[in-house]
Amino acid sequence: MTTEHAERKDTAWSVVAVTGATGKQGGATARRLLAAGRPVRALVRDPAAPAAVALAEAGAELAVADIDHPASLGPALAGAGALFVVPPVAYGSTGLDEELEFGRGRSLADAAAHAGIRQVVFTGVAPTTGTAFAAPGKRRTEEYLRERIERVTVLRPVRFMTNYLGVAGIGFDGFTDGVHRHLFAPDQPLQMIALEDIAEFAALAFERPERFAGLTLDLAGDAPTPVEAVAVIGAATGRTLRYERIGHDQAAALHPGFAEVRRQWAEGHRWRVDIEALRALHPGLRSLGDWLAEGGAAALRARFDAADAVDAAAAARAA
Repeated sequence: MTTEHAERKDTAWSVVAVTGATGKQGGATARRLLAAGRPVRALVRDPAAPAAVALAEAGAELAVADIDHPASLGPALAGAGALFVVPPVAYGSTGLDEELEFGRGRSLADAAAHAGIRQVVFTGVAPTTGTAFAAPGKRRTEEYLRERIERVTVLRPVRFMTNYLGVAGIGFDGFTDGVHRHLFAPDQPLQMIALEDIAEFAALAFERPERFAGLTLDLAGDAPTPVEAVAVIGAATGRTLRYERIGHDQAAALHPGFAEVRRQWAEGHRWRVDIEALRALHPGLRSLGDWLAEGGAAALRARFDAADAVDAAAAARAA
């Protein structure tokens, strides 16, 4: 038996604890691992929440834990062999709070080390050549995990394809009245990734810990321009759609950080992930068209239809 095969045999059935399991990346990863027969323990704050109930019905063990209450982490991690970490975005009174984010990551790393967990897959955000996506809290957490845990794999995804379904609380993204509004130049490639592919890379790391230990992988699966992406979505959904770039003043009015992202993007500071190198590791890496065909188009049509129904009801009331 080779060393790699022995390693895979030793780890194949150890429990993977998953943070953020009721969210996007954590949920996709938990479902991917469960589909492969891997035992999953989902760390949740509310086991009665619909997403938590759905995970339990899919076969996950639920453990109540809150990253802001470190004492809850030890019992939730006890007996697990590996951990998938999705750091929650940390906001303070002035915006993103690096110290709060790192403090949460440190607490989780300490709890994992104390529980004897030997492998962690951490997911953050891909950097650009500028500072807009520097994510200092996440970078500090990555380094701290490497100090505390034997095998650490870091995944750094770019923009999610599911963002076309809408992102709450930012004032743009998704579609409103057939228009997709964002910060990015309309005719320049914009890299993106399917959540399912983040889960695929996480599953590869858990399946082959020696192969992926110590690696940092920036993740993207496609790179259409915003205009091209909207055209593909329009064709898949049967809708007439268009893209509109938000102006600098509009972005600044929403949040100064959005204006800075827009400025740096215009100066050429963008994601530049080597998609073909990733495809060599994961040949099934999804394009935007693949994501749409696998359910993205249906989800978008449902949202468009719901918005149409709201508009029709409003028009009927006004008549």
